[in-house]
Amino acid sequence: MLTAREITETLKTKFDKQIIKAEEKVSNQLFVRVAPDALIPVICFLNKTFSPRFLVNAATDVVQQSGKYVVSYMFSFDREKIFLCIQVAIDAAKPDIDSITPIIAGANWSERETRDLVGINPRNHPDPRRLVLADDWPEGVYPLRKDFPYNYKPPSEPQNKVPLKKPPEGTRVIPIGPFYPVLEEPAYFKLFVDGETIVDCDYRGFYSHRGIEKIGDSKLTYNQICFMAERICGICGFIHSTCYCEAVERAAGIEVPLRAHYIRTIMLELERIHSHLLWLGIAVHIIGFDTLLMQSWRIREPVMWLCEKISGNRKTYGMNLIGGVRRDIPSGIYDEIIRVIEKIERETTEVIDAVMGDTSLHVRLKNVGILTEEVARDICTVGPTARGSNIHIDSRVDHPYAAYDLVDFEVAVETGCDIWARTLVRLRETIEAIKIIKQCLLEMPDGPIMGEVMEEIPSGREAICCVEAPRGEAIHYVQTGEDNRPYRWKVRAPTYANLQCAPYIIKGGQIADVPIIIGSLDPCYSCTERMAVVDVRTGVEKIYTKEEIIKR
Repeated sequence: MLTAREITETLKTKFDKQIIKAEEKVSNQLFVRVAPDALIPVICFLNKTFSPRFLVNAATDVVQQSGKYVVSYMFSFDREKIFLCIQVAIDAAKPDIDSITPIIAGANWSERETRDLVGINPRNHPDPRRLVLADDWPEGVYPLRKDFPYNYKPPSEPQNKVPLKKPPEGTRVIPIGPFYPVLEEPAYFKLFVDGETIVDCDYRGFYSHRGIEKIGDSKLTYNQICFMAERICGICGFIHSTCYCEAVERAAGIEVPLRAHYIRTIMLELERIHSHLLWLGIAVHIIGFDTLLMQSWRIREPVMWLCEKISGNRKTYGMNLIGGVRRDIPSGIYDEIIRVIEKIERETTEVIDAVMGDTSLHVRLKNVGILTEEVARDICTVGPTARGSNIHIDSRVDHPYAAYDLVDFEVAVETGCDIWARTLVRLRETIEAIKIIKQCLLEMPDGPIMGEVMEEIPSGREAICCVEAPRGEAIHYVQTGEDNRPYRWKVRAPTYANLQCAPYIIKGGQIADVPIIIGSLDPCYSCTERMAVVDVRTGVEKIYTKEEIIKR
């Protein structure tokens, strides 16, 4: 099996002096610095020789130290359990770099985001439109540069509105959004239709960009970010705090106690169960099957009660810290947890049996929203979206974290490439999650739940972590810094990877199928930046603005 050292030697032999530096900073995490003019040849060579899977890129402002910006392109060798990070330093006076999107289609959004947030222009990009910044954001203002204050509010320039695609000749336009049906999050799909058939579409999202990465490496300390990370997603927040913590722990060489790893695994799988049951309810509601909506959400509710009993909250558990977890799972409630999840297992199995035999579901979900294996690989999709198209990837196996290398489970993969296949993957994963929780409770080791954390984490260290969220692989990249906070913190949520395939699975479909096709990706467009507070004594509700929250 290929090793990190063999990858290094192969690159050095092929490119000689164009490899500036190569080191394995963390076990099985290889960081290779290449000359700017070698980027495209190196990417082409990697793609042809090894076919690693592209994850994301991240740009870091190191102008104050070196007058450069550093762009990191992250790849996964899944079978070998290796991360490869190709890094290029470019002159801040001329921040241009060749686009890799013509080689790897899945790099499209990532390169556009780098241009929006740091100002690095991807030359020859096939779609150079603005991606994540607001329509009225001023030109030449880049929020992830170090000279941009985290609390600065730039002036509005409405003339910068992003142009959408022009409809193909002979088609009409049908808009969906920006207030999306069923999902209470903003997203705008512009459908180009010929009769009832969709010819093409355009997408505009990122209406609620909250600047979490910016405040993470500008204002918050390492442990404060644990709680901020958990608020990236309103459904699957624990995966983000786990991913962030493990990235920092790997970079700093912090040993996490085994018991803490098991507790993280239990909470992650409880989160997977409730997320998949939530998705099932929303999906069938989209196509009018509200009986199954009620049943799946009824089955889900005891999971939420368990989470509240363990952590004090139904969601946003607040359990992770750098080095371990804040709360133990007392042995006195193990029997109760097992009793509850076994009941959920029985009832979920009954739901699966009903779904498998429901002919109306077969009609609505089979051969609809086709995502071929080839396109799924090209776009670099993840999670049930990828596994429903016969792609055998799962971070729990490919890049083990928490206690996943100590438990047995089956990775659910289907070959149908349609909505039905993606549904079966999630249903099978729900049963596997219950099995994992049982194993963790039966094999839970004794010992502490927090490891020894150094007083000051050394700066200049880097690490990557992937965690398998219910929607797919989440990625956190951390470069440690001064003042007890990261110098750079990069997050890629699974929906970011999966939404890029939307035009492919919508194209050629019928208008009536669009909501469930989009819903089959389990998209999480954003989370709200407002906060509602209810006075439990009076029942009065108040919604706080951002300014009021900061003031308080």
